[in-house]
Amino acid sequence: MWKSSISKIEPNHIVTRGYRQEDLIGTVPFTHVFFLLIKGRMPDKKESAMIDALITSSIDHGVTPPSTHAARIVASAGVPLPTAVAAGVLAVGDVHGGAIEEGARILQQWVKLMHENKWNFDQTAQRLLETLKAEEKRMPGFGHRIHDKDPRTERLFDLAAQLHITSDHIKLMRALEAEFAKKRALPINVDGAIAAVISDMEFDWRLGKAFFLLGRTAGLIAHVYEEMTTQKPMRRMCTQETEYDGPWERNL
Repeated sequence: MWKSSISKIEPNHIVTRGYRQEDLIGTVPFTHVFFLLIKGRMPDKKESAMIDALITSSIDHGVTPPSTHAARIVASAGVPLPTAVAAGVLAVGDVHGGAIEEGARILQQWVKLMHENKWNFDQTAQRLLETLKAEEKRMPGFGHRIHDKDPRTERLFDLAAQLHITSDHIKLMRALEAEFAKKRALPINVDGAIAAVISDMEFDWRLGKAFFLLGRTAGLIAHVYEEMTTQKPMRRMCTQETEYDGPWERNL
């Protein structure tokens, strides 16, 4: 038997996490229902405000990210809107949009180690970075190809503080930033901020990409619609010069 605690569907009757769906419609904001689906309970006002902010912070970042570029290129081929949006979603992976997940995993692992070993935040940050260096890995959630100070990061951290959500994961992220600054400034980007906030909200790190997807899908819909309604089909969007580096022409 297939069991699920998310929804119960019967003729003329829909129950989501114990609530009749008609009671949720027009009464409960979307962010509340998202939280309910994942956590199994309604968020309080502070949790709701933070979730809304997290989703908004990922909503769009121009036309250059792989997900947006993919969605617009596919849209230019004349496919339906869902197909082009799906192409954008499929471009989200460990490199694009994945830093939240991996960053949250590392933060949650090391906060646990910090408590077990009774380290302070500075000691934990030092040990974490030393371990990553030994493994020839990088700490996700730092630096940005465009911003030298991501404007979304401070807003999310300020809001987390105002809502009394800030706890050990955000504090460890700050300690890591301070540790980086001893050699060169490497500011926390929005992915790092989201990773820290959702960890302090006790979300499983495996949900990291979910927050990015939930926000970015809205942006992808806007870009696909714009492409469909304002641009010519199959227009040239890749302007880089290409150079053939295969074998010389040859006869059969």
